[in-house]
Amino acid sequence: MPVPHPTDLPRPEYPRPQFVRAAWLNLNGEWQFEIDRSDTGLERGLRDRALTGRIVVPFCPESELSGVGETDFLEAVWYRRTVSVPEDWTDARVLLHFGAVDHDTTVWVDGTEVARHRGGFTPFSADLGDLAAPGRELTVVVRARDSRHGVQARGKQATWYANSHCHYTRTTGIWQTVWMEPVPRSVALRRPRVTPDLASGSIHVELPLTANAPGHRVRATLSDADGPVVTAESRADLGLAPRLVLAVPEDRRRVWSPADPHLYDLVLEVLDAGGEVVDSVRSYAGLRSVAIHGKRLLLNGEPVFQRLVLDQGYYADGLMTAPSDADLVRDIELGLAAGFNGARLHQKVFEERYLYHADRLGYLVWGEFGDWGCETGVRDDNQRPDASYVAQWLEALERDHSHPSIVGWCPLNETYQHLHDRVTGLDDVTRAMFLATKQADPGRPVIDASGYAHRVAETDVYDSHCYEQDPAAFAKTMAGLAEDRPYVNADPDGRPWSLPYRGQPYFCSEFGGVWWDPQAAANAAGDDTEASWGYGERPRTAAEFVERFTGLTAVLLDDPDMFGYCYTQLTDVFQERNGVYRFDRSEKVDTALLRAAQTRPAAFENDR
Repeated sequence: MPVPHPTDLPRPEYPRPQFVRAAWLNLNGEWQFEIDRSDTGLERGLRDRALTGRIVVPFCPESELSGVGETDFLEAVWYRRTVSVPEDWTDARVLLHFGAVDHDTTVWVDGTEVARHRGGFTPFSADLGDLAAPGRELTVVVRARDSRHGVQARGKQATWYANSHCHYTRTTGIWQTVWMEPVPRSVALRRPRVTPDLASGSIHVELPLTANAPGHRVRATLSDADGPVVTAESRADLGLAPRLVLAVPEDRRRVWSPADPHLYDLVLEVLDAGGEVVDSVRSYAGLRSVAIHGKRLLLNGEPVFQRLVLDQGYYADGLMTAPSDADLVRDIELGLAAGFNGARLHQKVFEERYLYHADRLGYLVWGEFGDWGCETGVRDDNQRPDASYVAQWLEALERDHSHPSIVGWCPLNETYQHLHDRVTGLDDVTRAMFLATKQADPGRPVIDASGYAHRVAETDVYDSHCYEQDPAAFAKTMAGLAEDRPYVNADPDGRPWSLPYRGQPYFCSEFGGVWWDPQAAANAAGDDTEASWGYGERPRTAAEFVERFTGLTAVLLDDPDMFGYCYTQLTDVFQERNGVYRFDRSEKVDTALLRAAQTRPAAFENDR
């Protein structure tokens, strides 16, 4: 039976919408908490005693919503709480799940270490084994280390004390939902991989299992509003990842698109030798395709101009954690209202529920890793991402593979480094992340590194970042794509960061960023850039902002070889005042004017 959840829990909704089990226990809410500034807590006995403070999980201690609000550096933090295993979780293994903990995490249950994980953006789980007997009270202790020093995938988190430029308040420790669930002891489903195959009108389902047992089978049932559409079964005793093909009859095929984001319901089951269901999860699927034809990136075989907005997913009171599920929905709705049809999810692996809402609302998404944090300052070898980047990115790909809203992957962003005659660590990791992405998901296009440095010759997509503010000058800068001479980012001294363009689909994946701060617009002398910051000279009126926005977007809308763009950005973020909305999500200008500027036909969408 499902476990009841108090309605006053923060973030009470199920955190994993594509892999839903009926029985689960949300562990959000108040935990004991203690800051360990010198990371000596293990030696000082913090694992084995009550902690001195309190925190509201899943909000990080730097956030207001956590009840802590400590924004100084936190070398390590500790969490502690007790939880009772439900009495009816019999004959089951209990898994303890963490949506995301920043950055290096160790988990103990009743004094026994049950998990270690590195990476602040991706989920991990602990099998509690014999510790979690039905009705037993468990003590869960979590230590999260988050050093400001060394290579670490941080995204936009500042490595100096104060917010500055485009770096923001840090996130340490737990920042996504913590929960437990029971799974069968014999054979259980791991996270499935659901892949649409529009060409054949089918959906492929890969069902990884915890084990194999004689006579067991797996079954998948696809349904729509009119009931079951198709069912497929396979033996589950011959391999650890049985595969099923759900061929959708022509009269029941409905293609997922921004105009019609149709999702099929999907039930996945493991059956024992007697035909009894031993494990069952609910999921969903969308039938769509992404293809490349020359310079054209096609959705369902058609040219759909991607009017994307840069979304960094920060909140004034929750930082990287949305205050509520409704806030995730609202951000997508704000993008749609302004005329965008998707987002580049920038320098952060977003909460999985965001992707669920993008799936059901038809919002196109480029998934990205929060790779900033590997700068060394060494001349010509200034970026040194390590093997942990590849490991964490593979975890993100596994989590998010089945979301139809994701139309492309971006492992790295603005990894500027000169090209020279030595292979660097950046070369190795860029290629490793590109190849890992193609192996994990050959069906979606991959940008090796957004903007720069393009160091993989066969990257599926090529792009640039350009914050020229004058539309006429911007048009000159972006000209040349038709002759295979697009704008390519390079060092200000002219030395190249990227391998040459080779005719791939191309888009300007960062532009605009117009510094529009209505509260300060009357100050003709300008702003203190520590308090208010953006690109270019700040407009003095809302009309001037709209005029510039319209002119810049028009340059890219009118280029028949440009498959899309990404405007910087959806909202202001702290001191960065270049959003089309304020940080509190209120309207800066008449949103209808921005929508009108964007939703006219794009040259790319014309028949050719």
